[in-house]
Amino acid sequence: MSQSQTKPQRRKLSAGPLSRGDKWFFRTTSAAAHFAFVLVALVLGFLLFQAWPVLQSQGVNFVLGSTWDPDSDPMVLQLGPMLWGSLLIAVLGILIATPMAISMAYLIVFMLPKRWASVATTLIDLLAALPSVVLGLWGLLVFTPIAAGWAEILNKYLGFIPLFQVTDPENGFMRSPFIAGWIVAVMIVPIITSVTREIFSQLDRDLINGALALGGSRLSTFRRVIMPTASSGVVGGVLLGLGRAVGETVAIFYVLNLSMEINWMNLVEPHGGAVASWILARFGEASPLEKQGLMAAGLVLFILTLIVNYIANVIVNRAQPWRKNQ
Repeated sequence: MSQSQTKPQRRKLSAGPLSRGDKWFFRTTSAAAHFAFVLVALVLGFLLFQAWPVLQSQGVNFVLGSTWDPDSDPMVLQLGPMLWGSLLIAVLGILIATPMAISMAYLIVFMLPKRWASVATTLIDLLAALPSVVLGLWGLLVFTPIAAGWAEILNKYLGFIPLFQVTDPENGFMRSPFIAGWIVAVMIVPIITSVTREIFSQLDRDLINGALALGGSRLSTFRRVIMPTASSGVVGGVLLGLGRAVGETVAIFYVLNLSMEINWMNLVEPHGGAVASWILARFGEASPLEKQGLMAAGLVLFILTLIVNYIANVIVNRAQPWRKNQ
């Protein structure tokens, strides 16, 4: 038998004409997808229009300076301590939340029976649905005294490290970035857990079982098989939680003492900053000119969130296995 006879003939596949329902479905989904971009552009344009006078008058010092005095002449509006405080609290929240979220996702997918895994998943989803104000009140009334005790212990035994130094211990350890970081961690743990759990559930079980059958422990299998395979999805979930942490408002407002005195790297000092909470604290009594400054603060926060999402997209794409082989 010749080669031409054994080789299958190449067939040409072509889709038939779309029905009216398919056409309308395609148009509707396309419009919805484009509307998301239009909505982001409209929000960005509105904030830029409102904030432009302040950005023009304050210049780069709006982001780098550390003075907020709307009553002075000329008016001085500078956001540096709040912006740095948002990043400090968000990073602390990520450092606390990520090990907890990955551990819970591993427990649900690989260790718990299906019945208990379903219960744990439901509880985590309910925690993600709790409003920020509820978590803020819980943090203020229940968690703050406990976390203040932890901060006092850290100051007592690790006070020689700048992270845990307090200038005046008699004033207590309440309303510090340390407490705010824990509250933010509680808020973003469900987000990171849900994404990580979904990634873990899609892994090849035969690959994991093969590693265990060859004598690998659960820890070594997790480190050498599960995490390298699921790294892109986990990183995406972590950065999604970071975006939520940077923009958190009400919960931080309840547990943090907002101050324009910049707190560089001290976690237990009872003052700090957060851009969104600063907008909430000042907006009700702000003059028209100060409201423009708060709009500028919202613009900075909006752009920061976009940058975080862009970095997340780049990291996830580079972490794909097919890109590593290129």
